[in-house]
Amino acid sequence: MNQKLLLFLKNISFLAKQSDDELNALAAKAKEVTFRKHAVIITEGDETSSFYIILSGKVKVFGVDNKCRELTLQIQEAGSYFGELALVCHRPVRSATIQAMEQTVCAVLTKVDFINWLNLHPEVAIAMLEVFSEKIVFLTEKVKQMALASAYERLICVLQNLADKEGDISVIHIKPTDEELAKMVGTQRETINRFINGLIEGGYVSKHGKVLRIDKKLPAQY
Repeated sequence: MNQKLLLFLKNISFLAKQSDDELNALAAKAKEVTFRKHAVIITEGDETSSFYIILSGKVKVFGVDNKCRELTLQIQEAGSYFGELALVCHRPVRSATIQAMEQTVCAVLTKVDFINWLNLHPEVAIAMLEVFSEKIVFLTEKVKQMALASAYERLICVLQNLADKEGDISVIHIKPTDEELAKMVGTQRETINRFINGLIEGGYVSKHGKVLRIDKKLPAQY
């Protein structure tokens, strides 16, 4: 696990400047945990304080409103992480539910182990503040989208956030299913299917297996 975990730790922005020896000392504290497909890793409201790095698999991050409607906030894959706020927050209550979408293996670091390591490398705390600020901006924009934008406008924002820029085009290498997109957008699967098919017919996007290419600027209105 350690070599893969070391690589992933080096790709975490607030750890990127640390040496291999420093990161290996952190990686040595991690425990590898396997979660079966559909297993709930974290439940919103839980009082836990561990940090998770996804070694393999895929998870969804979602919340549920007072009418039991599910809203998917993110889909995360190998190399990404979650639970970092619990490492430094005095209120260890999870703000969202994390569920495995397929068998998923995580490296898990406890708050105690991380804080002990952080005391030796206090410069990391400044970098973490920058990351947390970016996350607050992202979540604020997500709330604004849900409150003010139409379903189509929310879909466009989700597609743009998922895509990687490659030259003159943008590519979503593993497109979420229409049902997954519907939960991220806050609408029905049939609505997503209609929007995506319309964009394909208009030549704005193209599908190649699980890959979705955004070939030209998406129209602001459907």
